[in-house]
Amino acid sequence: MREFLTSRRAKVTPEQVGLPAGTNRRVAGLRRIEVATLAGISIEYYTRMERGAISGASPEVLDSIARALRLDDAERAHLFDLAHAASPVARPPRRRNSKTWLAHESLQWVLDAVTAGPAFVRNGRMDLLAANNLARAFYLEVYDMPGQPPNIARHTFLDERARDFYPDWDQIAETTVSILRTEAARDPRNKELHDLIGELSTRSEEFRRRWGAHNVRHHGTGSKTFRHPLVGEVALAYEGLEMAAEPGLTLTIYAAEPGSSSEQALKLLASWAATEYAAAEPGMPAEETTDH
Repeated sequence: MREFLTSRRAKVTPEQVGLPAGTNRRVAGLRRIEVATLAGISIEYYTRMERGAISGASPEVLDSIARALRLDDAERAHLFDLAHAASPVARPPRRRNSKTWLAHESLQWVLDAVTAGPAFVRNGRMDLLAANNLARAFYLEVYDMPGQPPNIARHTFLDERARDFYPDWDQIAETTVSILRTEAARDPRNKELHDLIGELSTRSEEFRRRWGAHNVRHHGTGSKTFRHPLVGEVALAYEGLEMAAEPGLTLTIYAAEPGSSSEQALKLLASWAATEYAAAEPGMPAEETTDH
């Protein structure tokens, strides 16, 4: 909480909130007293909050601080998640062990019914928990990495092939860290998540630097460009759907523009996947039946 509020305060200039800049400012962005004044709370109260004493803060106070710091929707949600996690009566979110969780049969049917694009289920730490064959072929390198379950964040920062797979690697890296930072506030006692963050922080300077920025974002819809090792460059739109029956999991589907070269590339990849995974038994992960 302390680091998040400090980093957001540093991003807001006095001019943005209608305050005089002055000539003798020792801090980047707003001073604590300016945030407190804008939020309509005492400087003592805000200082305690910025030092981490957030437990018991009312939604109205949190809203006032969000407005004072000009937080966007994702940052505001992150602030509320941090406050909720600090509450002594907060109920821990429902967790699953990603190494043992299996998609129920009907979910796999739904994924397999999507034939024109990659479709997969991931959790907040970006483990790939279930996928159709096209998604397995699309994320070939992720499934090819040692360790289970396959993880998009680990591939992004610890696999040199990711620099080729993502033409705009810097933006993908920022998004990946923001997703993990958001999940860390939602589920701060998740050991698997902490272990992943610790591994990435230890092994990747790029991850450490971005993690320290405390940026968060919502990641539900948009477009990305990839450079697949088998079919070349593809531009895809995506939609991420929160699963009502499985809180904390997201179903993501990629699609190419009809008639585009990217659509033709996906069709070629789907043909390859149909042959490559033909021998896979129902419910068996493709990486166990194929030699990449």
